Amino acid sequence: MDNRAIGYIDSGIGGLSVVKKALEQLPNEQVYYVGDTARMPYGPRQPKEVKKFTWELVNFLTNKDIKLLVIACNTATAAALDELTANLDIPVIGVIQPGVQTANKVTKTHEIGVIATQGTVNSLAYYNGLKQVNKANHITQLAVPRLVEIAEQPVKETVEIQQEITKILSPIKQGNIDTLVLGCTHFPLLAPYIQRAVGKQVQLVDAGAAAVSVVTNVLKEQDIQHEPLMITSQNHDEYYTTGNQKTFAKLAQGWLQTTHLDVQHLDIQDGCLILNK
Repeated sequence: MDNRAIGYIDSGIGGLSVVKKALEQLPNEQVYYVGDTARMPYGPRQPKEVKKFTWELVNFLTNKDIKLLVIACNTATAAALDELTANLDIPVIGVIQPGVQTANKVTKTHEIGVIATQGTVNSLAYYNGLKQVNKANHITQLAVPRLVEIAEQPVKETVEIQQEITKILSPIKQGNIDTLVLGCTHFPLLAPYIQRAVGKQVQLVDAGAAAVSVVTNVLKEQDIQHEPLMITSQNHDEYYTTGNQKTFAKLAQGWLQTTHLDVQHLDIQDGCLILNK
């Protein structure tokens, strides 16, 4: 048993889609989450800069003695997973490989679409991964940075947003895909809109949700699960943002379906994240 928290990092609120699955599947585990909303989005940035920002988030969490790290951001996973894995003495789990494995498992026609940020598309992480697991896979990638912005909006007008998302995804729909990888953890927040845009015949793959299954296995294999909670007790989860606390809390509470979250602000100072007390 290991009662330390699991750390999650993302460029904004998108990683909460991973946390939501973790809270459902791993209710005993404590959550420490950092969303770098002040510097969101990561997608258009150069890999070197994304790696630098990622390390800043990671250093903050490792100083809080987490037992496992989840990179709940596809762009950061593509840029920094290998380096983090090589340099940290705790398990590090990204979202790309679990998404690759799940997509390869569910596709029947091997026509697979990937929507992601520009950084993730440029990295070819999904493309190469899907080709490595099965050369028969034909992959159509589409960078859709606008979807990240839509997901971060506190209010979404259903009709207008549906029309915009349908237009954005029209190129991917023309590819006759049967499987679509949501290659950004922001995108599950828009899953109903995306599903309607591409059609019910397309199977959506939530890479973040797939990553939680990997987390579950690692916890068991390494015997680092949190001890079972008493019926009357619960973990004190902690959420941090480099951006506006109130905006983050409002969005996070809606997505996680809770009335209260402990959200704290982090200042960015000389490459370090400092808790603003």
